[in-house]
Amino acid sequence: MEENKELEQKKEHGFKSGVLTGVLGTVAVVLAAGAVLFAHGNLKVSETTGTSQTAQTVLDDGTLSKLDELMGQINLNYYEDVDASDLQEGLYSGLLEGLNDPYSAYYTEEEYKDLMEQTQGNFYGIGAGLSQDKESMQVTITKVYEDTPAEKAGLKAGDVIVKVDDIDATSMEVSDLVQHIRGEEGTTVHLEIYRPGESDDLEYDIERAKVNYETVTGQLLDGGIGYIYVSEFGEDTANQFEKTIADLESQGMKAMIVDLRNNGGGMITAVTQMLDDILPEGLVVYTEDKYGNRQEFKSSDDTKMDYPMAVLVNGYSASASEIFAGAIRDYDYGTLIGTTTYGKGVVQKIIPLPDGDAVKLTIAKYYTPKGENIQGTGIDPDIELEYEYTGDPDADFDIYSDNQVAKAIEVLEGELD
Repeated sequence: MEENKELEQKKEHGFKSGVLTGVLGTVAVVLAAGAVLFAHGNLKVSETTGTSQTAQTVLDDGTLSKLDELMGQINLNYYEDVDASDLQEGLYSGLLEGLNDPYSAYYTEEEYKDLMEQTQGNFYGIGAGLSQDKESMQVTITKVYEDTPAEKAGLKAGDVIVKVDDIDATSMEVSDLVQHIRGEEGTTVHLEIYRPGESDDLEYDIERAKVNYETVTGQLLDGGIGYIYVSEFGEDTANQFEKTIADLESQGMKAMIVDLRNNGGGMITAVTQMLDDILPEGLVVYTEDKYGNRQEFKSSDDTKMDYPMAVLVNGYSASASEIFAGAIRDYDYGTLIGTTTYGKGVVQKIIPLPDGDAVKLTIAKYYTPKGENIQGTGIDPDIELEYEYTGDPDADFDIYSDNQVAKAIEVLEGELD
């Protein structure tokens, strides 16, 4: 089973990994201007507002004739009886798949209800972080949180999820797979796991529970350099970030490393609040739709930081992480170190339909303060440096043996001199 080398290095050496979809016990949402902005894709929920082309544009006479032909073949040759409603749901899903957009999707009433329960916090999970390889679609556990069902069951960072119940883990986006791992408290999810070094796949039945975890951790390194790791931009991340900074400042922090490696994103309000704490007054990010409608997010002049900063990024730093990195870069407020970020610069909206179903559509692009859209390209760091762990792989993880952290320390020490 082929694995991403950079991710393999991180998981072997204790590198704290974020996710493209967040933690399997939480989801980050925020109500703003009548919309819900999701983590990991800046997802919005709003009421239906108007129509565009009619169904006749797609369902012309030729298409209807072909549907009749296909139904005839199904009725005549398919080996089982079929439910017409299932075929109808397939038509709706297929219409969205025709957009060739991995972020747009159709939700049945039940799926939409489950999604909304999750966004409101009425759901439970197992307490693990995931990332997905963009090419192979392989889903890897990047972090197992302490005192969670995942830890108690024996899951480990580096485990590859083969199946969730009867679902092939590579058959869908990891954001959709997460919905099958989450569920009601006390219910069980079955995971089939590939673990490097094991001859056979491992089987786990894990009972879902409420998961509480920290998204921000920090420590003071030598020379008064603060190290802050942000796993994702969740509902309480900005508050945790402020508390961590205050704690490090009380210990004498003179410079700061913000680690966003493998942070797959989060709430747009979380990242903009954090940027408000750091940057001077001004624009930090804006979105723009195909009609030219623009929504701006700005920092105030209440607070700003005036000490040297480095931001660590990699190919799994996505969405809100890229908003953070892009703003720091555009304001020349710190040095970006690592590898090019993921490249997710689009916004989704969930639109409820009259029958209770819903549709998720990509509706806008977002731009850095200087007007760059990073969709498909990502953000290049100021210092390009592939990850390497220089310490003893059999010993406890040593942050100073993380070559990207070491480079950040070197850069900040130079600025402090």
